[in-house]
Amino acid sequence: MGLQVCQGALLTCGCGVSPSPLVVIRPNILSGLPAANVLDHKPFLNIQSFGLCNSIVNPTVAAATAAALGVLTPMPCVPMTTAPWLPGKLKVLLGGAPTLDQQSKLMCLWGGVISIVVPGQFKHLL
Repeated sequence: MGLQVCQGALLTCGCGVSPSPLVVIRPNILSGLPAANVLDHKPFLNIQSFGLCNSIVNPTVAAATAAALGVLTPMPCVPMTTAPWLPGKLKVLLGGAPTLDQQSKLMCLWGGVISIVVPGQFKHLL
């Protein structure tokens, strides 16, 4: 089981070129930090850009690649996350929805799988 995900968690996308922080705007606090639930998936509200997108499914990448005669041409990432994170911690609700844990994944319409690489919460070694 993974750690609870909080403000400052670091995310990566399989089609993006750089990591991005998770933004949690809900007032739910866990261990002194704003905690996330599976509904924290809104583009540019919770999920920021991953720099450039390499997915040929992304229309802007497809157009730029076609203009470059088939040479893959990454374009700015515009996350298209329309569904909640999966699976979340179903037994622990936060703000009426399952909490987000480190093993949850989020799908982008352009084919990217968004993963949590740093949950924002750490175990204390005491």
